[in-house]
Amino acid sequence: MSKTALLMVDLQNDFCNGGTLAVENGDDVIPLANQLQPHFDYVVATRDWHPKNHISFAANHPGHKVGDTIFVNHFPQTLWPVHGVQHSPGADMHKDLDIAGIQHYVFKGTDTEIDSYSAFYDNHHHRSTDLENFLEHYKVKDIYIMGLATDYCVKYSCLDALKLGFNVYVITDACRGVEKADVEIALDTMQKAGAKFIQVSDIVNK
Repeated sequence: MSKTALLMVDLQNDFCNGGTLAVENGDDVIPLANQLQPHFDYVVATRDWHPKNHISFAANHPGHKVGDTIFVNHFPQTLWPVHGVQHSPGADMHKDLDIAGIQHYVFKGTDTEIDSYSAFYDNHHHRSTDLENFLEHYKVKDIYIMGLATDYCVKYSCLDALKLGFNVYVITDACRGVEKADVEIALDTMQKAGAKFIQVSDIVNK
């Protein structure tokens, strides 16, 4: 029998209020994540887990600033504030998130030279995380995605999951994005790729 998994994307301090790469109203999704968890067979959380000298940090590229796009190893790279540094407070899960029910963590962005938005692959699709193997081992076919940010890590995780053959549901009111216009594009892209949209109430009020 097929199992379900809740994929909670990057509910870390650096992406919430006061973080170095805070998503507007990012804290709002934390209580929703806590409400959702009991309704799934498995709960998985992703974590940005960057080395200090990660290629995506503007601070590691003198003469460049946050928001710039540079080319690294022939690939475009957006530059971000320092965030999600391994073993730093900013990389910790939000203090109000119920972590007791999390069965598996996916650590992404661990390679100094490659960024990683998706929970499944780095941005170049050179290496996979262990997420696909975890889901297949536990016979999960239906993935429900929520978290931060809609227009980056949620979107790319969703698209990769669809390509891998999973049924993907995006819990739209449990996501928050960086740029409003980019969020609209991301939602359209995910829907056209085959994702189904769902609300928190559709799950918790069953």
